[in-house]
Amino acid sequence: MRGTENLSPEAIHEEIFEMGKKARAAARALVNLDADQKNAILRAMAAELRSRSTGILAENAKDLEAGRGNGLSSAMLDRLRLDDSRLEAMADGVEQVARLADPVGDLLDEKKRPNGIKIQQVRVPIGVIGIIFESRPNVTSDAAVLCLKSGNATILRGGSEAIHSNRAICEALQAGGETEGLPSFSVQLVPFTDRGSVKEMASMDRYLDLIIPRGGRSLIETVVSLARMPVIKHYDGICHVFVDEGADLEMARLITVDSKTQKPGVCNALETLLVHEEVAEELLPELADALALRDVELRGCRLVEGILGKAVREASEEDWQTEYLDLILSIRVVGSREEAIEHINQYGSHHTDCIVTEDQRSAECFLREVDSACTFHNLSTRFSDGEEFGFGAEIGISTDKIHARGPMALRELTSYQYRVRGEGQLKDSPH
Repeated sequence: MRGTENLSPEAIHEEIFEMGKKARAAARALVNLDADQKNAILRAMAAELRSRSTGILAENAKDLEAGRGNGLSSAMLDRLRLDDSRLEAMADGVEQVARLADPVGDLLDEKKRPNGIKIQQVRVPIGVIGIIFESRPNVTSDAAVLCLKSGNATILRGGSEAIHSNRAICEALQAGGETEGLPSFSVQLVPFTDRGSVKEMASMDRYLDLIIPRGGRSLIETVVSLARMPVIKHYDGICHVFVDEGADLEMARLITVDSKTQKPGVCNALETLLVHEEVAEELLPELADALALRDVELRGCRLVEGILGKAVREASEEDWQTEYLDLILSIRVVGSREEAIEHINQYGSHHTDCIVTEDQRSAECFLREVDSACTFHNLSTRFSDGEEFGFGAEIGISTDKIHARGPMALRELTSYQYRVRGEGQLKDSPH
């Protein structure tokens, strides 16, 4: 890890901007690679990750030792930890991306104007993408290879917790790719881990076309406040399940338990359950028992307290707007589908929200009226994921509306270009 204590702000600025300059040159070379060439590069990257596994794990051990010394929680240490199986999964993920269809060059629209001009709308790379993330070293690989497949150069800035791991992974990806023609500096890692480096990246609109922050709210708010280029983000994953009066209650119980407990520390985990008053007394006691077996703490409105008694503590206003990322669930009884939708649109984070019902009309109203990136009918919120959608590895889940929304993968890392062909047509042509 390189510290900044002996470097002036000017020196840090110059080094990061030099990275941007090199990335821009790499991006201009990447547009000339076809799908077969990029796939060969990706397979070489995977091979290099495997060949350097001992070294990568040794660097990861340094991060784990430092994390324990800095008092990281067991959950954080687990997110940070690599082992042989996780590294193999990382390499396999790179190969999976190689097998995905290349979106670059896709013809989106085509027309011929009355004057003979031919217009094509073609999918193209964005250019240079900055990824700012925390903790998990697998993001280094996922982000770099998705950007490469879509024809983009990447500047990665990870957190201090994983700096040794990230550097080793980044070096393996770039070195492996170069054996099959990857342009130099296509994948770079910022060597500084303080917030000053984030500020420099955010001001680098001359070289960075897009920034994607992945991490806690404070990091994302910092990037949004500083960025001079577009930012794609999501702040929170406050996901809801609404059990309608027309629900299959056994299905509702299973979906709720899975959405909350299958992996509670992720952005598509359930945080608030809404239950129609017509089914609350029948559903909630059995559901509370099932959640108690998974050690889930329940926080409910007064109607929920009246049904469950001491099995639930009173929910506060803050609970409805909290992403717990833990085995905690807030529960509210509502009088109608309209009240559930109003609650979600007021307190949700526009990530993923689900209705459980056998009433198709009610389902369609919910899917249309809830203002979220993903609206679900009768399935676990945990399916809100790029791989589950068939996109391969994802770069993240956007709760923005422009330019990408929901799970982001290859297509969302591209833009488009109009290619217009003529035969000498002039705007000021004689009549």
